[in-house]
Amino acid sequence: MLDLLCDPLRLRRMMTRRDSLRAGFLGLGGLTLAELLRFRAAAATNGIAENKDTAVILLFVHGGPSHLETYDMKPNAPTDIRGPFSPIPTNVPGLDVCELLPRHAQIADKYTIIRSVSHDQANHFEGHARFLSGYGQMKTGTSESHYPMVGPVVNRVLENKHRGMPAAVAINGVCVNGPDYSPGIAQGYWSSQYRLPICNFSLRDASLTVDSRKLDDRLSLQRSFDSLRRGLDQGGSMDALDAFNRRAIDILTTGKAQKAFDISQEDPKLRDKYGDDYFGREVLLARRLVESGVSFVSIRVPGSGPNSKAHDWDDHAVNWDMPTAMVARSPRYDHVVTTLIEDLFARGLDKKVLLIVTGEFGRTPRLEFKEGRIGRDHYPGAMSILVSGGGMPMGQVLGQTNRFGEHPVDLQHDPHDILATIYKHLGIDHTQEFLDPQGRPVPLTRGTPIRELV
Repeated sequence: MLDLLCDPLRLRRMMTRRDSLRAGFLGLGGLTLAELLRFRAAAATNGIAENKDTAVILLFVHGGPSHLETYDMKPNAPTDIRGPFSPIPTNVPGLDVCELLPRHAQIADKYTIIRSVSHDQANHFEGHARFLSGYGQMKTGTSESHYPMVGPVVNRVLENKHRGMPAAVAINGVCVNGPDYSPGIAQGYWSSQYRLPICNFSLRDASLTVDSRKLDDRLSLQRSFDSLRRGLDQGGSMDALDAFNRRAIDILTTGKAQKAFDISQEDPKLRDKYGDDYFGREVLLARRLVESGVSFVSIRVPGSGPNSKAHDWDDHAVNWDMPTAMVARSPRYDHVVTTLIEDLFARGLDKKVLLIVTGEFGRTPRLEFKEGRIGRDHYPGAMSILVSGGGMPMGQVLGQTNRFGEHPVDLQHDPHDILATIYKHLGIDHTQEFLDPQGRPVPLTRGTPIRELV
């Protein structure tokens, strides 16, 4: 993981040549940042992009949120379909949301709901791959997408736009003895140099500031490296490792990066509004990162809450009781999502930043029952997505499902269309092709940007 707060004791000892050459270590799967930068510079073609000052925040609801308990309720359906909650009207006529989302109801003019997305992958990680790369194929023997996901696409195509900041990052990753739960980070068949770095570090200990002593350590390391370079290469012929290591140190010590990760600079009232739990602070950090120039930030939305056994949004009756989980998690979900939307609009970032809130699929229209618990199974046949900002028309409902929420009956969209819309907003040519391991050209998407949005 990306960790600005490295061990200062190791940095204070006498500098060796090995220390200097490892100056950019960030723990990205064993790569140093310098190696990462060097590999990227050696890449033949990164892709086609416009020079646009835009960004995307992806709030990914891992587990698959039920569309029938959030944004596509069916109050007139039979009881074994409609569920225990009722819809409430919003400030946009014709747009209703679940009663558990009262703050959503107050600002519906600042977002659009797409109710007609469907695909063909019903397993979690195949669903991740299908939704975040467009393609559902997995690497053999793994839970990783075979095709590059949206984050690595941004890293590859837009990396040259960013000085001193990464093009794309993920916040709040889980990478312990298993697949990454961080959304959109898999590089697929591309080199691992494009994999999204996961930033957990200081969010876990509430210390987002690199203090002056640690910064002095970094600057001392930089001076040591410069001295080494002069000693080894008086003729100026030292290889590119020199430049990449110095650039790595510059990234780690730049004031721009420190400011982006230091949420203590925010107005205390705004920090309090987001909240002091991990979810609130991580979403605030995402807004600071895109405001500072990062093009893509993804966050995994928690599914936990008080008095609930749920840890994500995989609401099977065999796992836990879905109504209990929804009551527990919805207040924070409702609050943080709407706080971010209002913050983006208040700062004038609603033209620059496109917010996407989605999971990998929806849930079955028919309820499950087990030992007194209620749940719903995986269901890619219908799902709802919230989009906000991006300079797009807000206050809309796009598409609809049938009266049981089983499948789209109007304006059906595939994940390829969602990705094409994201790439268009970022200035990336969504039709461009990259060669797969067999040398066959594969387009980034096989869809088209959603006309009602762009």
